[in-house]
Amino acid sequence: MRIDAPLAAPDRFFIGGQWVRPLGERMIDVIAPATEQCFVRVAAAEIADIDRAVAAAREAFDAGPWPRMHHVERAGYLEAFADALEQRLADLAFVWPYEAGIVHTLAQAFLADSSRMYRDYARMAEIFVFEERHLRKGGGGIGLLVHEPVGVVGAIIPWNGPVNLIATKIAPALLAGCTIVIKASPEAPCAPLIIAEVAAQIGLPPGVLNVVTADRAASGALVRNPDVDKIAFTGSSEAGKSIAAQMGARMGRYTMELGGKSAALVLDDYDLEKAASQLTHSVTRLSGQICTTLSRIIVPRHRHDMLVDALVDQFERVRVGDPFDPDVTMGPLATARHHARVSGYIERAMAAGQCIATGGGRPAGLDRGFYLQPTLFADVDNASEIAQDEIFGPVICVIAAQDEDDAIDMANRSRFGLSGAIFSNDADRVYALARRVRTGTVGQNSGSGDFSIAFGGVKESGIGREGGVEGLRAYLEPKTILLEGAPCRNRPS
Repeated sequence: MRIDAPLAAPDRFFIGGQWVRPLGERMIDVIAPATEQCFVRVAAAEIADIDRAVAAAREAFDAGPWPRMHHVERAGYLEAFADALEQRLADLAFVWPYEAGIVHTLAQAFLADSSRMYRDYARMAEIFVFEERHLRKGGGGIGLLVHEPVGVVGAIIPWNGPVNLIATKIAPALLAGCTIVIKASPEAPCAPLIIAEVAAQIGLPPGVLNVVTADRAASGALVRNPDVDKIAFTGSSEAGKSIAAQMGARMGRYTMELGGKSAALVLDDYDLEKAASQLTHSVTRLSGQICTTLSRIIVPRHRHDMLVDALVDQFERVRVGDPFDPDVTMGPLATARHHARVSGYIERAMAAGQCIATGGGRPAGLDRGFYLQPTLFADVDNASEIAQDEIFGPVICVIAAQDEDDAIDMANRSRFGLSGAIFSNDADRVYALARRVRTGTVGQNSGSGDFSIAFGGVKESGIGREGGVEGLRAYLEPKTILLEGAPCRNRPS
């Protein structure tokens, strides 16, 4: 049985302020991961559709009112965007389980504050200094450092959490005065299309925000198009490298929020039952399909077996099943291909002799759907594939360390550096160790990031930051204007 998604025009794109028909006839079937049935069919963009969306954004930037508005006026649109988005939270929470397998109750909790990013950037219009005055060196007059919009932005959105990941890109871009093309994932197009409906509802000027859904082949046209000034990408490190190389060839701007293999250091003063509960939540909340999942657990050798026992107990309490069942705590993986990928990692680790403590297969009684048990490997070699690759599924590795120095060394022996956590009751101790871990975020007793400050990674986990003032700067170009005297006109502050 097919259930239709709450979309106004799934067979069209939002380009230039209008719902337009695709130039081709291809459609994308979105398969519900719990039932393996078609949830919705959406239009698939051809390269010409991508170019059409870019042209609309280019026209809106070069000739439209948006970049020339005062930033406080643009902030008013952000507030209206937040208001309208809040009216669609039920729809957004409904479609997310059908696309990525997240449990519906958790989707509701995640999205309850999804309008905050837009309101945060609306308030930033009052505090960020868009024009700074400086005294010129070696002569009279003044120098102005003005912050102008970077231009047309291509925002490439992944399938696992599109609502919030869209917000981290378009909220600062809109405040900055940029125009945007959102390229939705073919696995999860519903949220971007609902965002387009919100843009139409609030009367965003034509071409400021455009939405298309495309597979990887057509998506490359967005990166290659010379009228795109910046790419904002969230996705795999391999795809990010390719995009960065293409943008670098023409000196285009980009920010990348890429993969992770986040380490959690469980110190000797922290309660192991409590740690096991928090780590289980980290790896099951979206079936491990979150880049900040704490998937490498580094613990003192003398506490290793006790932590494994506590994790086994917690893992075996996880109820896997229908994401709309209120008693279920973990749903399926997003797609058949991804299920096969994660299962492949488990099979290779077992074949290589890694010790599996629990899980590893399909839950009993769930013969249909992309379900997988939460899986725990114990006494894992930190150099092994399963400890080094981003699996992006409900798989945890527990690694024994000889001492704190060994733990820090193993945490840093990774090509990733996105997030991490240190489990300890001593904030001073956590701070001292956090300064030694090479990662974009370190949390005390939690692996979550804080987009109100800044979020992003080092090494293969990305370039640049999203959220907060740093996220706004990523959509601005500084320009120096040298004047012999102070202008009399009113200028934005």
